[in-house]
Amino acid sequence: MPEIPDKRYFSISEAAVLCGVKAHVLRYWEQEFPQLDPLKRRGNRRYYQQHDILLARRIRALLYADGYTIQGAREQLHRGVAEAGSEPAQAPSGTASSDRRLRYLRQELEAMLDLCRQGH
Repeated sequence: MPEIPDKRYFSISEAAVLCGVKAHVLRYWEQEFPQLDPLKRRGNRRYYQQHDILLARRIRALLYADGYTIQGAREQLHRGVAEAGSEPAQAPSGTASSDRRLRYLRQELEAMLDLCRQGH
């Protein structure tokens, strides 16, 4: 996947390229995943931010690479948010899937931290 450029807002067409899906897929995911909620301005134009791109990439990985259904991906995202907000649990058993999820969560948290540091 292409690297996310250092800019504040992305059009839906830019976001689609960065996520490796078509624009109509992003619009559909907005309906299915309430966490994916880009800014909407004049004429209902969507403006995605870096955290939206990261979330859409995570959704894409859950659906396409990991083989989850929409409902299963929703549950995984919800579980990931719940785990991130709770006290540290025992380490996972070390499966490749758990390692991949942890790496992704770390990257996502680092990206959010970078955004906060930049004052966005």
